[in-house]
Amino acid sequence: MSEGEHLGMADHRFVFGTLLALAPLACGGAEGEGTETAEAAEFHRVVNVEVETVAPRPYAVSVRVTGMAAALRDVVVAADETGVVSEILAEQGSEVELGAPILKLDDEILRAQHRVASARAEYDEGYWERTRRLYEESGIGSEVAYLQAKRAAEESAGNLAVLETRLAHATVRVPFDGILDSRLVEVGSFVAPGTPVARVVQIDTIKVLAGVPARFAALVGSGTKATAHFGADEMSLSGTVAYAGATVDLRTRTMPIELTFPNPGRRIKAGGVADVVLTVDEVPDALVLPRMALISMEEGQAVFAVSDSGEHAVAEARQVRVASWQGNEVVVESGVAPGDRVVVVGQRGLTHGDWVRVVTPPAASAGTEGK
Repeated sequence: MSEGEHLGMADHRFVFGTLLALAPLACGGAEGEGTETAEAAEFHRVVNVEVETVAPRPYAVSVRVTGMAAALRDVVVAADETGVVSEILAEQGSEVELGAPILKLDDEILRAQHRVASARAEYDEGYWERTRRLYEESGIGSEVAYLQAKRAAEESAGNLAVLETRLAHATVRVPFDGILDSRLVEVGSFVAPGTPVARVVQIDTIKVLAGVPARFAALVGSGTKATAHFGADEMSLSGTVAYAGATVDLRTRTMPIELTFPNPGRRIKAGGVADVVLTVDEVPDALVLPRMALISMEEGQAVFAVSDSGEHAVAEARQVRVASWQGNEVVVESGVAPGDRVVVVGQRGLTHGDWVRVVTPPAASAGTEGK
């Protein structure tokens, strides 16, 4: 064998040995890569969430409006006669009853006229009575004299009645039970018919005047349940709508309504602001969820419900149909059922099929530990 052939064989043995030496390393590398892929396939992320169990409960669909309290009756009393105020008979701020006198006008001239009219009426009545007896019983006298005497007696009686009414109106009286909220004249003031002299209010029952937005007008009518909250007094009164307008105000786009409430202790003052809640619908067994539980998807609104799958809790995306919402709550028609656990915190980062861990809110945990 020549020296060249010997070197060629040596080169082949070296290459073959090198390949044999590298073979185990190559096999080992492939085995390691397969193990890592398997471990990656087994990995599941676990998301901490808070849930709320769905339970049917009564739910009221309501409309909130702002109203203003007003007295049930609020009247400015005016004088019916001309004269000078001679006497004040009721003090400002006092409770007054129907027919009680407020003030009196100087009525000396009216009384003098009344005496004259009374004497004239008495004379004419007597003359008519004598004329009637003679004409009807004895046939004495003419029919003309008979009719003239009758007419004179009637006119005198009418004049006397007018003066008696004017004398009565010289004393200004209260038109209903209430409070004399203000007196507008003093002794010596000159008044004429129609001059305002006092203001009387009745607030044992209070009115609340409000406007309902046009889009809710069809839902509100007489008898609609309502609650009025008076913030300054921290007082709530329950009642119903006493009046609902037949038209919508074109300027404000609201329908006027009027509510009446008892006013115990007259604590609510006219002119105060009220937060009115109108109950337009009541659902006895509604499925109510926090509004934050909803997720917007291409198909519509959805929530994540937690279901148990073997040893793990799994997030399940469910499309829901919302019937109504107000504030931070929604009423769901379909998609969830009583007893479902719906994710209310942590749902933003979830996808269908994720593993979840249900945790207790910190506040609830603190309350449990305290107990």
